[in-house]
Amino acid sequence: MEIHNLMEDMVRSTVDELFDADKPGQPSWCTCQQCRMDVACYVLNRMKPEYVVSSRGVAHAEQDYNEKLQRLADVVSTVREGWARINATRRPHFDHTSVAPVISLPDGPVYNIPPIMGRLFDGATFAPIDNLAVSLLDEKGQLVPMMDGNWQNPCPLVKNTGGTFIFWTYPVLATSERPERLFTFRVSAQAEGYDELSHFVELRLAVENKAQDQFSMQAVYKLPDMYLFPPTKDEDLESE
Repeated sequence: MEIHNLMEDMVRSTVDELFDADKPGQPSWCTCQQCRMDVACYVLNRMKPEYVVSSRGVAHAEQDYNEKLQRLADVVSTVREGWARINATRRPHFDHTSVAPVISLPDGPVYNIPPIMGRLFDGATFAPIDNLAVSLLDEKGQLVPMMDGNWQNPCPLVKNTGGTFIFWTYPVLATSERPERLFTFRVSAQAEGYDELSHFVELRLAVENKAQDQFSMQAVYKLPDMYLFPPTKDEDLESE
């Protein structure tokens, strides 16, 4: 048995139960699958996990009935709190239909490109940059497709993420018998008052039999910190 967090089961079932029941007082409350996942993440990030790896752990978690009732009450309260917040700030790039999003992954041998993560700072102040977007481009200068709508390219930088950007690209179907392939990507960022940033990334990847559909921080390819600098005085004079 792999490590399992029992709170995930309780949170997921509670979210589905509340979402499938009558909606709260306003008809505009969303019950789509994406909002369900967002609310579940909101709750799990605020609840103490309960990890088990055996029947003994599961049995122990069931012993204290009063404690279990209190946990359930806390989960219900946090689900309602999270639902209100998520509903007020719905993801703008989803249609929020009741149908669960389906990711169609390629069959057969593929190249699973690891998630690519980095941070962007102001070269003059060393402060994290926000209010702009970072792009991941392929060899042809085109935007690289992402795994699904939760992973954006360009990736917007917001104030509370400390200049961090991350891309999880869609698997690339292996169309030849080569056991490995060299991928070249370009990280690009542009902002008014700064020189354009271009950072090239090369990844040599082996063919795998199956497309990976589970995100793992252990697989993340971390880039060195990057900096945007204002144009030099010579560049300013040339632009005049």
